[in-house]
Amino acid sequence: MEREPVSKSVLPGGEGKSRSPDKGGMSASPTGAGPAAPRARASKRPRETGRRIRAVAQRLFARHGYAAVSMRRIAREVGVQVGALYAHVPDKQGLLFELMRSHLEEVLAAWEATPKGEGPLERLEAFTRFHIDFHLARPEAVFIAYMELRNLTPENFAAIETLRRRYEDALQEILAEGVRAGLFDVPDLKLATLAIIAMLTGVNTWYREGGRLPRSRVGDIYWDMVRKAVARGDDVPGASAHGKRRNAPR
Repeated sequence: MEREPVSKSVLPGGEGKSRSPDKGGMSASPTGAGPAAPRARASKRPRETGRRIRAVAQRLFARHGYAAVSMRRIAREVGVQVGALYAHVPDKQGLLFELMRSHLEEVLAAWEATPKGEGPLERLEAFTRFHIDFHLARPEAVFIAYMELRNLTPENFAAIETLRRRYEDALQEILAEGVRAGLFDVPDLKLATLAIIAMLTGVNTWYREGGRLPRSRVGDIYWDMVRKAVARGDDVPGASAHGKRRNAPR
């Protein structure tokens, strides 16, 4: 795999050397009081180190690309020896896969918890605004999820694609419902699904906080484009989830 040489044994979350048993009253007392506190703090260190490793790897992968970032560099940025990384992740490929999987699972969970309205038009608006807001808040994770697919092993790629298809299926079902209700004119549901997601995700490539348009206005404009793209003929549905017709962007 992609393991790098380890110069000495490392405990999970440790500093590169073995620990001797606690002495001088530092071990937990039979009653569980007092001296047990240092051990409780120590038990949190592996989790904290794991979170730091993932955060640093995400930043470096997004900034420099997966292929250009070594495990040694990640360890240096985290502040641990390279061997300590392998107490938290199997290798660099496993780290990339974990970042992608956790991002997509978060997307799915957040969409599941999002209020969606009652009809296909309201649900399509909810999806449009959700996708833009969620992805703009996570630019590094989004970049990795889309740009580093080529660096996954076939097995990991298949697992990530399964999660991606679940999200795509959510939008495709909204479009299919709109077609059945006579609201949407979509000749190819799969193609329309991919086109809409690509358009919405593209906001991440140009949007900057504090720019000409606030995020809410971007959502308005993109929703206007999405609903016109799927409208049935000249009948462009204009009601928002709040029951008000939005003016076309100028």
